Amino acid sequence: MSLDFKIILLVLIFSIILSLIIGLASYVLSDKSPDKEKVSVYECGFDPFHSPGKPFSIRFFLIAILFLVFDLEISYLFPWSCSSNIIELKGQLIIIIFLIILALGLIYEWVKGGLEWE
Repeated sequence: MSLDFKIILLVLIFSIILSLIIGLASYVLSDKSPDKEKVSVYECGFDPFHSPGKPFSIRFFLIAILFLVFDLEISYLFPWSCSSNIIELKGQLIIIIFLIILALGLIYEWVKGGLEWE
């Protein structure tokens, strides 16, 4: 067996053992008597026991859409951070402009109160 496969096997065995230790420790050390609030039904910040026709705040959906937009935009930054040393100056400037637009959008939502949860 080559050295590369031995290293991969060693890392795999180590990660499995570490996962088992952490899982077992969290099971043994966890609180076994939860209170009423912990075991109550919770879904999206709404009380789940209301009539189906009762209107609810659209605020949750606005915050969810904002999260998705910013999350997807941030995901574009990972490839750039991994290969920023081989991107030319023009590409770096485009990324900087993208970051400025992203920051301005976040500041706009913050000022307008789009991130407030009531």
